Amino acid sequence: MREAAFVKQNKDKWTTFENVLAKKTEINPDELSDLYIEITDHLSYAKTFYPQSNTEFFLNALAGQAHRQIYKTKRESKNRIVRFWKTEFPTMFYHHHRELLIAFLVFGFFVAVGVFSSASQGDFVRSILGDGYVNMTLDNIENNDPMKVYKEQGEFNMFLGITINNIRVALMAFVYGILLGVGTIYVLLRNGLMLGSFQYFFFEKGLGWESVRTIWIHGTIEISVIIIAGCAGLVLANGLLFPGTYPRIESFKMGVVNGLKIVVSTIPFFVIAGFLEGFITRHTEMPDWLAIFIILASLSLIIFYYIIYPIQLHKKNQPHE
Repeated sequence: MREAAFVKQNKDKWTTFENVLAKKTEINPDELSDLYIEITDHLSYAKTFYPQSNTEFFLNALAGQAHRQIYKTKRESKNRIVRFWKTEFPTMFYHHHRELLIAFLVFGFFVAVGVFSSASQGDFVRSILGDGYVNMTLDNIENNDPMKVYKEQGEFNMFLGITINNIRVALMAFVYGILLGVGTIYVLLRNGLMLGSFQYFFFEKGLGWESVRTIWIHGTIEISVIIIAGCAGLVLANGLLFPGTYPRIESFKMGVVNGLKIVVSTIPFFVIAGFLEGFITRHTEMPDWLAIFIILASLSLIIFYYIIYPIQLHKKNQPHE
């Protein structure tokens, strides 16, 4: 390719990159790194085919400026944690709403399968939930305390055990993404079947509302973040399977980093879900309005932080013409 054609083909990208470095356009550190990789590729090309040219000198200066900008950003650790939750993660997560939707649809499908199978096969619930749990719950129902399982363990021990277990499930959903996404889908399948069977069991016993108002006090956040962890696994798998314009190893690294950020983002929500299950859910005597308020507040928090807020940040960071 002639030098003039090369410049004409990439001039708009270089101009955009200059505007980013000049802070005329805001961008998150991950996207800045991606642009930096592309500029250095162009620089290598220019060094090979247009040595000692103005194009090489220009790209070399641009790459050097970008390098300083990136590492200056990395050294700013003063408010790193706050920046992660406030801007860095939500800005990144906007680009993975597609994987979130897929994880949600996959999970929802297996919930429906769990409900249908429980309704059509008498022993399906026992095969999924286990004889011990089903028999214990039937005894609790006979004793007029169907949600007794949430009261049998000490509050703090239950909170700690549930939180650790949920984080373990989230890590499994993420790490199993390396199996081309099949492992992540299996985690969503297993949890979806359990939820569908669990809810059908209580509705069949005439305790549908009692189960919903009690279980979803903590389940709203717990189930939501399991789906989000499934999204993390799909992000990892996507980086491995569909590298796009990146070398596969670079795409895989980006998938791992972004997926891990998604998993890290779920940890505080799992702590909240564990707290609710350990300390709040056991109070089955609470009025319906309070249970509904907790459920709706939890759902609103998840939808805002993972869907609405990333969209708002993305729109805010778009360059203004």
